[in-house]
Amino acid sequence: MSLVLHRWIKLTLINLLIVAAIGVALRYKIAYSLPIVNQKHLLHGHSHFAFAGWISQAIMTLLVAYLAKQKGESILKKYRWLLYANVVTAYGMLVTFPFEGYGLFSITFSTLSIFVSYAFAIQYWKDLNTLETRYISHYWFKTALFCNVFSSLGAFSLAAMMAAKISHQNWFLAAEYFYLHFQYNGWFFFSCMGLIVAKLFNSSSPVILKRIYLLFAAAIIPAYFLSALWMDIPLWVYILVVLSAVAQIAGWGYMLALIKNKALSLNPLLTSTTKQLLTLSAIALSIKLLLQLGSTIPSLSTLTFGFRPIVIGYLHLVLLGVITIFILGYMFASGLISLNKKTGIGITIFVSGIIINELFLMVQGVTALNYFNVPYINEALLAAAVTMFTGLLLLNIGQKK
Repeated sequence: MSLVLHRWIKLTLINLLIVAAIGVALRYKIAYSLPIVNQKHLLHGHSHFAFAGWISQAIMTLLVAYLAKQKGESILKKYRWLLYANVVTAYGMLVTFPFEGYGLFSITFSTLSIFVSYAFAIQYWKDLNTLETRYISHYWFKTALFCNVFSSLGAFSLAAMMAAKISHQNWFLAAEYFYLHFQYNGWFFFSCMGLIVAKLFNSSSPVILKRIYLLFAAAIIPAYFLSALWMDIPLWVYILVVLSAVAQIAGWGYMLALIKNKALSLNPLLTSTTKQLLTLSAIALSIKLLLQLGSTIPSLSTLTFGFRPIVIGYLHLVLLGVITIFILGYMFASGLISLNKKTGIGITIFVSGIIINELFLMVQGVTALNYFNVPYINEALLAAAVTMFTGLLLLNIGQKK
């Protein structure tokens, strides 16, 4: 691994640590008094930096690393300024959102972040087309790039409604969920699937891999309405939504069967730490897909979207349980993270914090259905946030050398 790439990986891990630190502050604000912090503004900074500074920055770096492996490390110079630009816009949002919420400077940085994603998508798409060998993983990458660009329609719709002072709540939610869906179910998920397919299967099983890709690709647009079932949608759209949920489960089932059939040949490629992380990510994804299918039942959909703890728990399941754990597992598998005693302890503590956090959020969500407040639940969630931060701090210290 080149020194340049190593530095970018270290930066993404530092960004993840910052995300966790803000998470601790947010949980402390809920459990105790912290008057100097505007909860809503800090939450915006937390979410925007988590998307741009951690996940998008990590994915961009890993995609560039894949390209460097195919074309040589000289390609890193071409993407250096795009990676720098994404970091600058991410830190701009981190600094401005907590102080002004949606204001001139924060909106400027978030808009520039979208334009950086456009430039990255165009450049990466062109470079993929120059590769002599076309793998199935490239379909995943291109769909991910498309979803990243497409998601910005939701962000610009929100901006337009705010500028026009339109206060229709359903329209706001529809635009917000549009952006979120094509980010975490599109850009994040398809990038991760492309990376794991490239890592394990690029030279084998083209038929079944193409089938898996087509099932997920066909479902991505109608699956948006899984996040918008509270709207009054036509029956034919609802049928497409159900079919998209089934298609994703079918595609994931094919993927699990493929991994099982090739388990013996995959064992030498993965360390025990990598296997454990990828297994946890796979379990989280399985839960997520089953929850999606369950949400197509109208009565369940009304309940889930009506209670904030359930929505937060679902988002954390996807962003932490599926995406973050996968990215860390992939970094371990690719030798991009040093595996030592501190790193091992750190990743164990961090993953434990994620599991504890999800369990507490689940308890909070289920009891909220009965309008019951669990004693000390906010303190427990703060403890989970501190646990995740502690694990990431050890993980970062383990990379110092």
